[in-house]
Amino acid sequence: MPEDESSGETRRLSDMLVAHFGIDHTLEEITPILRGARCYERRDEALRKAVPEYESTWKCKIVLPSVVDSDQFRVFSAVVRSPDGREQRVRLNTEAYLGIVAATNFKQRARAMLEYYHADRLNYAVAGTPNLLEYDQGFFVKLGDGAADFKPIAHLYKTQVYALAAHLGLPKEIQARLPTTDTYSLAQSQEEFYFSLPYGEMDLCLWAHDHHVPAAEAGPVLKLSAEQVERVYRDIEGKRAFARYLHAAPLTFFEAHG
Repeated sequence: MPEDESSGETRRLSDMLVAHFGIDHTLEEITPILRGARCYERRDEALRKAVPEYESTWKCKIVLPSVVDSDQFRVFSAVVRSPDGREQRVRLNTEAYLGIVAATNFKQRARAMLEYYHADRLNYAVAGTPNLLEYDQGFFVKLGDGAADFKPIAHLYKTQVYALAAHLGLPKEIQARLPTTDTYSLAQSQEEFYFSLPYGEMDLCLWAHDHHVPAAEAGPVLKLSAEQVERVYRDIEGKRAFARYLHAAPLTFFEAHG
């Protein structure tokens, strides 16, 4: 389900995957849906609150500073690139950040809508794709890629998902592919957008945190200082607090007033 800002690699690797397994598939171009909802326009309007000169011909992404570098409160910044290659990074205020995210969430929700269209016509269930790291830390859009009838790999660390891919014999190029968001027009890793550490280190930090491993013991394994590990631990708890809303079921009147 590509759109105008999807990486060409995504389509190529998707074709490689379905060819490898020989599964039935369909191509759904979601750009017309997004244009109808003014997804790109709304996002650009929000971006111009931080970068007034931003034009629709420019490219963009949003990024977080590293969690291990300092104890400073982490705030998203927009990275924008003009057609002549000039690039700038501007810190986002709350209004601009929320507007950008709200607009780009159309992408995940449009895909969920089409997934359920095909599930309904085929009498199928929808499988979700979050792994343990993404599910635990809220790296999904509510009623977007978070919408599914079952989530078969939500108990697996991301490193285990890569091991599963190797066990299933997926093409080597897919096995070697680093995880990306593929949401913004500039290339963006999950690390710079959300986790601030490579997925292997985040898996280890999540495991160590959940098994009450002191930061001083986890540090040498991760090649981080105890202070840096403590920062990651605090960030894990902060993201879990945010994720509670994403995991929450709708409230009924009786639950809300009981």
